[in-house]
Order: sequence, then structure tokens, then C-alpha cells
Amino acid sequence: MKDRSVLTESMFYVLMSFLHNEMCGIEITEFVERKTHGRVRLGPGTLYTLLGKFQDEHLIEETQTDGRKRSYRITEKGREVFRDELTRLKACVLDGEEESV
Repeated sequence: MKDRSVLTESMFYVLMSFLHNEMCGIEITEFVERKTHGRVRLGPGTLYTLLGKFQDEHLIEETQTDGRKRSYRITEKGREVFRDELTRLKACVLDGEEESV
């Protein structure tokens, strides 16, 4: 990752939510809760702070506005950041598995 160090768990799952579809806030929240079996819950403050940050960093872009409902999609830069973080996390798991033998 060139522009940031590490994604938080919430950041990681929010970016993951966009890999196959564009989504609005409630869809992102539902995806993350479903994907993590309720382990990660996003409050509106956290979610919309992350979405604003991701837009500022050009990791996502707004695609549609319908009243207060806004939809977003991931950019190529966002995909790269997600892939980099996934690679980092896999390396962490491998290191941990090697040490726990």
C-alpha cells in the first residue's frame, strides 16, 4: 500500500463490500454484518466517516444520489489497496501459524 499503512478491520470489510457491486450505506452495513456473522458492526458515524475518507483518497467514488441515499463503487486504486491489505494479512496468518506449531 503506497498511501496508507494498514486498514482497520472495518475499513477492510467496507472496501470488500464493493468488490462485486456498487452499494449504498445500508447495503454496506448489512454486507459487513452478514460477512462477519455479526462480529463487525458499523454504526452510521463510523461508516460515513470511512466513506468520506475513502472518497478523499480516491478508493471509492459516488455513482448515484437519490435524495439522501448515495451509492458508491470501488476504484482501481481501491482494489489495489484491498489486494495489498489481503496480502499483508495472509502473511501475518502464515507467520502466526509457523510460530504456533
